[in-house]
Amino acid sequence: MPLRFIGIDPETGDHESPTVWVDEDAQELVLQGWKPSPELEAEAAAFEVPGHAAGIPDNEAVIRIPARMVPMIREACDALDNTARVH
Repeated sequence: MPLRFIGIDPETGDHESPTVWVDEDAQELVLQGWKPSPELEAEAAAFEVPGHAAGIPDNEAVIRIPARMVPMIREACDALDNTARVH
């Protein structure tokens, strides 16, 4: 099944487009956001707690999403929750 579009940053300009999708088959949120500053990425990479080693694996990325998109992220979580009940 293709990605299900949930929403785009309501304040997006012509050149930016933080976006939220749902992959119902994989039961995953798919997020497009801004790349962090090198300082923020280094801070995230240094973060270490049990079960989370320092560093960012090559197949992962740190992104930034504006807080105004929280309602879209909640909608995406609800969509996944509803499809999980069906499967």
